[in-house]
Amino acid sequence: MTDTAPAIELKGISKAFGPVQANKDISIRVMPGTIHGIIGENGAGKSTLMSILYGFYRADAGEIFVGGRKTEIPDSQAAIAAGIGMVFQHFKLVQNFTVLENVILGAEDGRLLRPSLAKARAALKSLAEEYELAVDPDALVETLSVGHQQRVEILKALYRQADILILDEPTGVLTPAEADHLFRILDNLRAEGKTIILITHKLREIMEITDTVSVMRRGEMTATVKTAETSPQELAELMVGRKVLLRVDKAPAQVGETLLKIENLRHVDEKGVERLRGISLDLRAGEVLGIAGVAGNGQSELLQVLGGCAEAEGTVTLRGATLPLSGAGSDGRARRAAGIGHVPEDRQHEGLIMPCTAWENSVFGYHRDPAWQKGLIMDQAAIRADAAGKIERFDVRPPNPNLAAKNFSGGNQQKIVLAREIERNPDVLLIGQPTRGVDIGAIEFIHQEIIRLRDQGKAILLVSVELDEIFALSDRIAVMFDGRIMGIRDPDATDQRELGLMMAGITDDPKVALAI
Repeated sequence: MTDTAPAIELKGISKAFGPVQANKDISIRVMPGTIHGIIGENGAGKSTLMSILYGFYRADAGEIFVGGRKTEIPDSQAAIAAGIGMVFQHFKLVQNFTVLENVILGAEDGRLLRPSLAKARAALKSLAEEYELAVDPDALVETLSVGHQQRVEILKALYRQADILILDEPTGVLTPAEADHLFRILDNLRAEGKTIILITHKLREIMEITDTVSVMRRGEMTATVKTAETSPQELAELMVGRKVLLRVDKAPAQVGETLLKIENLRHVDEKGVERLRGISLDLRAGEVLGIAGVAGNGQSELLQVLGGCAEAEGTVTLRGATLPLSGAGSDGRARRAAGIGHVPEDRQHEGLIMPCTAWENSVFGYHRDPAWQKGLIMDQAAIRADAAGKIERFDVRPPNPNLAAKNFSGGNQQKIVLAREIERNPDVLLIGQPTRGVDIGAIEFIHQEIIRLRDQGKAILLVSVELDEIFALSDRIAVMFDGRIMGIRDPDATDQRELGLMMAGITDDPKVALAI
């Protein structure tokens, strides 16, 4: 028995949004100097609970204690004053401000900015050295990688003297290397006595970095256990209320004809940088071709070109017919008409129109289909009925077609995009980061859908920064580095070490090495 007061204690927290009970009588204790994980399916209420703690929402009932003292947190300023900082899944940074300007924004010492900037510069230097948070204070945020932008968010919280740091799905947008660096930062913070609350759906991360883990399901707290005394299988079952298959169960691929052939594909972006440098690939019916690589090495551009979102040079044929890569007939509408579906990497900016409803998003890109026309106008009743069916089949929560896309959790937003593309029955499906920010139950469902399509003879091009996902789903793995294909491997004849070297530009192939 210890007399140490919890860093955070929530008692009987409840919160409803209309008829939806997001949090129901939740109590939780987070001890100081620990990393406390909170896991649960998308829509389980994790982010709502932390938004109450950070003052974004007011609880309908319950109490908050910080350091053993009852604390009212009506807004985020009160949370900051109580020593609580939060790093959101989607960063709250001003893109055309510098790192320094973002750090002091809202925390200026007075009307004159120069003293605030000087103070912040010195503080950032000290924090960077102490916690491995090095970032150029004069860099514009828009020029930084996602991993470095996350560091800026952490620096913002530490600059405001946060002793308790909440991180919401912090690795959902990071490469494996960036995620490893983040864990080192969290270790350093814990060693310095900081308290970390980590919201994540990734069981590997929970097992690797946390001291204690709390599990939420459908707005309620189902268990709190010491991480060392549990297992991924037990946590997965607590999360979804049933046994979950943590591996992809699939039969050997029945590979057919080449559906998509790519030859010497080249793409130069709007800044004049060559992003694709002579890509050649074959994609065959009945297989998943996984593209592995560190983000920023051309995978995104490959999907955009094939999906009709960017122009390129080279040759792409679908069932022997050449697809235009520029000008008329090279857009996304033409690709969809040809039988190519596209689940983009960024669901919020490329896959959905966030203020629009789920039923509207369920047909975007296909809204000119005669099935949705009623004379000169769209048949909204037919679209709504179709959307309701998709929502039921893909277990979108809440099952409300009239809800705006922005009001769904990230995983349920992903299901809306997947339902729209998969149910069009494409011959070729391009999928970027299929389970980014998605919980374990939804991951299982999405993986099963991908394999189901493969087994129906569809060709799947899969881009993912999750090597575990690449290995689990792929029948062949192509590795990209600096806009080139470093090699293609059989998943059963390689390992993460070999792929990691290839992802870093190291290869035994003299022809590829010479090109680099």
